[in-house]
Amino acid sequence: MKIYMSVDMEGITGLVDYTHVSSELHNYERSRRIMTEEADAIITSLFKNGAEEIIVNDSHSKMNNLLVELLHPDTQLITGDVKPYSMMQGLDASFDGVIFAGYHARASMPGVLTHSMIFGVRNMYINDQAIGELGFNAYVAGYYGVPVLMVAGDDQAAIEASQLIENVTTVAVKTAISRSAAKTLTPAKAKLILAEVASEALIKRSHIKPLVPPECPVLRIEFANYGQAEWANLMPGTELIEGTTMVKFEAKDILQAYQAMLVMTELAMHTTFS
Repeated sequence: MKIYMSVDMEGITGLVDYTHVSSELHNYERSRRIMTEEADAIITSLFKNGAEEIIVNDSHSKMNNLLVELLHPDTQLITGDVKPYSMMQGLDASFDGVIFAGYHARASMPGVLTHSMIFGVRNMYINDQAIGELGFNAYVAGYYGVPVLMVAGDDQAAIEASQLIENVTTVAVKTAISRSAAKTLTPAKAKLILAEVASEALIKRSHIKPLVPPECPVLRIEFANYGQAEWANLMPGTELIEGTTMVKFEAKDILQAYQAMLVMTELAMHTTFS
């Protein structure tokens, strides 16, 4: 059995604000250790319960957060930036299942540190389906026919996952009080629960179908201000919808839509506010 695992940071146990997830700030080093130990608890459980190969993709910010020396020795880690497929780099049809750990809810929704790729995105859509990182990444997995077996993060990420993916196993390691406060488990308790639920997710994998993306999807991204939309619209093939901050791109498939999203959001970050 071959498992793919994408690990973000905002949904990790005990992490609630930007000081935990920004590499230059004081809480980051302890946060990345918690992140690594949490990921390893899941990985170790997967190996114990039948996984023969596990590829883990570090999926937060510059994507070099996980401490490779603390991971199970049989783990293969994808680390660093730039990656052509970002949070889903390395996935293909050879995998039996996908696990999302440390995930958060989408922009404009309640939950701890909610956003969609950058803080300048208000909403993101594939056709008429509102999605965030979780949904977009699940669609990429579905393109390859691979189901998302388990999503771990805060309670709002768990709700979002359950609404998108029928029968998916979810784990809420913290409950959002606000966007920067939560009632959280301790890392020790969370690791025990995550290990147990990961084994259950493998058992249930035959009951979960891939989230199949639409053919020729239309991507729309609503930005926080017009300047961000202008920057995103510099990408060839995009259209800035008149009277809005929404930029549209008609893609040939979900992979092209995903890369278009990456380019548009990177361009939008060039916007300044002075």
